[in-house]
Amino acid sequence: MTDPSSALLRERVAVADACRRLGAAGLLIGTAGNVSVRVGDRVAVTATGAVLARLTADQVTVVDLDGKAVAGSLQPTSELDLHLGIYRRYGTGAVVHTHAPMATALSCVLDELPCIHYQLLALGGTVRVAPYATFGTPELAASVLTALDGRSAALLANHGSVTVGPTLDKAVENALLLEWACGVYQHAAALGTPRVLDEQQQLAVIETAIARNYGTTQSLEEGRS
Repeated sequence: MTDPSSALLRERVAVADACRRLGAAGLLIGTAGNVSVRVGDRVAVTATGAVLARLTADQVTVVDLDGKAVAGSLQPTSELDLHLGIYRRYGTGAVVHTHAPMATALSCVLDELPCIHYQLLALGGTVRVAPYATFGTPELAASVLTALDGRSAALLANHGSVTVGPTLDKAVENALLLEWACGVYQHAAALGTPRVLDEQQQLAVIETAIARNYGTTQSLEEGRS
């Protein structure tokens, strides 16, 4: 039987590793942002005030689904209610919130990030922008939960972004993908009005991706079938 304390330590290490990866990619600055992963009825989440790009496992606090600390010595992020709300409503495995430059810039001017590239379908398509609310408030948590409905990403007006995933690695990948897509939109908008994939085009992409097992490695034998 797995020792629960060992499992929690692994998740605390994983959260710290994810933060350093996001920091190296330029998506985190200083203490802004927060990351968590759920393991059963426990959530390992970054501590408030920690410099995320240099995060260590002892700067990750473990709480239950009611927000009560069960491991660690530091206060969890001020956005804890947002993380817990996402877990309760959507049952996802991990949450990443950043103030990534491109995502944050677009959150200041757009009402939604349209589906200008088929890779955005991996996030659910058009990315909604949750209305502005003060950080750490129930109002912010509620607006983000609504924006995430049917999506793996949301922008937070004049604030940043949130991505989710079944695993911590996937939530991080979604954050990187969202930042890339925001950069593509920004560059395209500087040249003209970006074209948006319509519903039929999006459906064709989904059907083709399913038929070709897009995004997965395949042997040469599979390719001949």
